[in-house]
Amino acid sequence: MAGRRRWTTDEILDAAAELLCTSDADSFSVRKLAAALGTDSSSLYRHFRSKTELLRAVADRILLAAMEDYRPEGDWKQRVMSLARHVRAAFGRQPQLAAVWGRYASSGAGSRLVMEEVLQALRASGLPDEEIPARYHRLAVLIAALISAEAGASGVSPAEHEQGMELFRVAVLGADPERFPALAHFARDVRPLGADRSAAFEEILAAQLASVEAAARPNR
Repeated sequence: MAGRRRWTTDEILDAAAELLCTSDADSFSVRKLAAALGTDSSSLYRHFRSKTELLRAVADRILLAAMEDYRPEGDWKQRVMSLARHVRAAFGRQPQLAAVWGRYASSGAGSRLVMEEVLQALRASGLPDEEIPARYHRLAVLIAALISAEAGASGVSPAEHEQGMELFRVAVLGADPERFPALAHFARDVRPLGADRSAAFEEILAAQLASVEAAARPNR
């Protein structure tokens, strides 16, 4: 009788990524993944010690993909902005995995490549070394939050989106000016969270980089 097939680490990660595209991190389990592969959980635990370790590895592959065609060009701000765009685009192709990345921070090769590039860019900004780790952390949290939020919105169906837009219009345009004077004043110009996410991503990140530049200026 033939034994069960031995799956490689890459094949396991491919299957996990595919399964996560139809579910989320909470409902994902090693048992479900093993069933999809036609094997038992114990065979997968030879590759990954836990569900969390497996999810981190899946997210890390997205970061590796983002770094494949990234080339550092321009000044330090342009490098960080370009890198953030590459990471955003990579998760945009697999938005279901963005929440996994935001929740299960990776520490694999992809993560290290991203960290190295951002840290090098921050050193090029003129910040003193003692300030760089904190500034790096703020950038990392900001980028992950923006990408995760955008990915979550992309999972909404057209019908759900239209329903949400209608509720938004009713809530905003119908706001009582006595109770919500500012909202009533700006009602026709206020836009829902899903609008212009690309522009918001650029502007929010640019503002954070401007803050870094201002802090670095006295040290130049």
